[in-house]
Amino acid sequence: MQVTINELESYLDNLYSGKVGEQSLFMKLVEEMGETAEILNKKSGRKADDGTDLQTELGNELADIIHYTVAIAAVNGLDLNEIIMEKDKKASIKYKREENLEAFISEFSGGQHG
Repeated sequence: MQVTINELESYLDNLYSGKVGEQSLFMKLVEEMGETAEILNKKSGRKADDGTDLQTELGNELADIIHYTVAIAAVNGLDLNEIIMEKDKKASIKYKREENLEAFISEFSGGQHG
């Protein structure tokens, strides 16, 4: 099963709005970013590895970062899907990229990328 950004936003808005403040969500986001940094330090050898499955742990921490990022957007009524698409269009112009996310999605949906 796959989830879209809009579905995740709706779910997290329902889960958190009026129940958890955005400051609490932000503090959780920062905590998860620290945990991700620790795993990346272990993967790179800058910190001792305790034998855990670093790849699985990294995936879990990145999922947590996405969770809290989208939750903050949701409780603030932001449409991340729209914002991401618009920011990518602007970045593709600014950095003179030949492809942008919208074009990639169109091609991907048409079977060109996989």
